[in-house]
Amino acid sequence: MDKAQQNTVDDAVIIDKLNDGSRRILAELRKVIIAQDAVVEQVMISLLVGAHSMITGVPGLAKTLLIKTLAQVLDLRFKRIQFTPDLMPADITGTDIIQEDAVTGRRELVFVKGPIFANILLADEINRTPPKTQAALLEAMEELQVTVQGKTYLMEGPFFVLATQNPIELEGTYPLPEAQLDRFMFNIVIDYLKEHEELQVVTATTANRQYELERTVTGVDILEFQRLVRRVPVPESVARYAVSLVRASRPGQDGSLDFIKEWVNWGASLRAAQYLILGGKAKALLNGRFNVATEDVQALAYPVMRHRILTNFHAESQKITTDEIIRRLLAVVPTPKSGL
Repeated sequence: MDKAQQNTVDDAVIIDKLNDGSRRILAELRKVIIAQDAVVEQVMISLLVGAHSMITGVPGLAKTLLIKTLAQVLDLRFKRIQFTPDLMPADITGTDIIQEDAVTGRRELVFVKGPIFANILLADEINRTPPKTQAALLEAMEELQVTVQGKTYLMEGPFFVLATQNPIELEGTYPLPEAQLDRFMFNIVIDYLKEHEELQVVTATTANRQYELERTVTGVDILEFQRLVRRVPVPESVARYAVSLVRASRPGQDGSLDFIKEWVNWGASLRAAQYLILGGKAKALLNGRFNVATEDVQALAYPVMRHRILTNFHAESQKITTDEIIRRLLAVVPTPKSGL
């Protein structure tokens, strides 16, 4: 057996392991989370890609419960930070303290790690803390390291920031700057459940139910899955479509669409195209395929692009949302022909 054949066999084993792991994770999550299948899938894709995600929704829709349950199901270290206006950067990253050696009596600075040194970090209501504290997350999110007092501390992977924010009660909040929003792969929107689903939730949560969650996947498994995702092939036509979709969201480009010029100040960044392809790879694997289709890119356009398109006052006055702009882009940007 040559090297190429061996790699194919190894990939097949990992794919089976990933599919089995994802089924077990979903089975455990459904013990606690009712419905919200699209939201759960997007969080799973974020984990497989190794990216961070933001979950937006009104109170009471199980945003925090979903993340806490996922952390329990995965064999990973979990920390939660409740973001408040008085939270300081050191409360996130950690700080140096003076500690006396019991043997020598010498005093020295010792770094005490903050809650950011975890595998899954729940940044609860991230928009309720000032920009200086929000920025404390940026280095860790991008480079997997923290710098305190000029000294750099490396973090162990996998590392995910799963942030929540409340779209109402905007008084006293600090909207995340575009540069920080761009570091989140998805802006996942949780909406109200259907009536029969709400009935299920009310019935389940007001009864004396008991359940035990099993740890199904380790950090080593997650890192292995992330490497596999990178190896999924993408047809050039699909990659070109993802780039075309993102470029079409930008005003000022040659041949910009009329509704983009009317409603958009800034379009989606290059990261949007990268995440459309990476997310498409993970989605394909979750659906038992080892190739990315146009439909995978289209399915992820909303969570990938909705926080990367900056609308202007014309859109706001006409109550045009970024989701509506993405819907129009999907309708007008030509899709590649089958087989290309």
